[in-house]
Amino acid sequence: MTGRNATGRAAGIGSAIAAVSARVRRFALTAGLVSAMALISGCMSMNLEDLDGAAPEIPAKLVREMKARGMRPESPVLVRIFKKESELEVWKQDASGRYALLKTYPMCRWSGKLGPKMKAGDRQAPEGFYHVSAGMLNPKSQFYLSFNLGYPNRLESALGYTGEALMVHGACSSSGCYAMTDQGISEIYAVVNTALKGGQAQFQVQAFPFRMTPKNMAENRADPNYGFWRDLKVGYDSFELNRRQPKVSVCGRRYVFDQLFAGGEPTDPLAACPPALGGPDPRIAAKQAADEEKVADLLSDGAPATLHAYSDGGMHRSFRLLLEQKGADRLASSVSKRKYPVSRPDAALADPYR
Repeated sequence: MTGRNATGRAAGIGSAIAAVSARVRRFALTAGLVSAMALISGCMSMNLEDLDGAAPEIPAKLVREMKARGMRPESPVLVRIFKKESELEVWKQDASGRYALLKTYPMCRWSGKLGPKMKAGDRQAPEGFYHVSAGMLNPKSQFYLSFNLGYPNRLESALGYTGEALMVHGACSSSGCYAMTDQGISEIYAVVNTALKGGQAQFQVQAFPFRMTPKNMAENRADPNYGFWRDLKVGYDSFELNRRQPKVSVCGRRYVFDQLFAGGEPTDPLAACPPALGGPDPRIAAKQAADEEKVADLLSDGAPATLHAYSDGGMHRSFRLLLEQKGADRLASSVSKRKYPVSRPDAALADPYR
């Protein structure tokens, strides 16, 4: 090899190394920025070109389960989330047109405590009613796969709540979001994506502090969010009784469910609700009255009022057991296709729901 050729080849190799190094530096800078922004505003979900972004398909076993229950893969879907129980439910419409439970997924991690998210940086996972369209799904998420809840919704925006990029995602790590295992979010993402491609304009996500039973309501009666939770319970009860997606309106600084109004849908969430056309669903009203009586009975029997002090959120009992047995590093490798850190394992062990 001549000196000139050797020099040219060395220069070419040097240029290639420099280009790769620059790309690595750019990726590291982007990842660092994403991490910093996630701590400030929520679980950011960036479209990073360096990550594999192929959308998953519904596993064949789950398709068979759908068919056995009279569901079609493209039929409408609805999601319910429960913080205390650390569970996410996926519901599908069956042949009757009503929703039936398809599968319950354990949540690997959620951050904050019971109660709604009110401001950016509070590390709270949201509570309320949200609607997710196809543009809110991200197959190239920093957290493997994700969909944006759409926080703040109309009511939260009107109340001055702040924050953005609040997600349901994989990676088993949360900073204000609901984190699943990679396998779990892969199935959930595939199911909701197929429903949206099948014609559902958007699917509803109902995020609750806990399953809204009389026992849980009685135990949490001393919480400052109790009045808000009583409003959420009306929507919870509507779905429990009807197995249909409740119609959500916002007025009078609260959610109002399954109601028609004189003059059309209210446009100002802070203004008093306009006159309603007809009264509440008598079955829902009866359930509300019966549950209030059960709460009163529990209180008369001395049910303790509990203020649950989460240091930094919670996780499903199955993951907590793994964490206790294996430690954070082995838990991360056990529940994820990639190796992610499990956020704040010390706080998870301090969770009161052990």
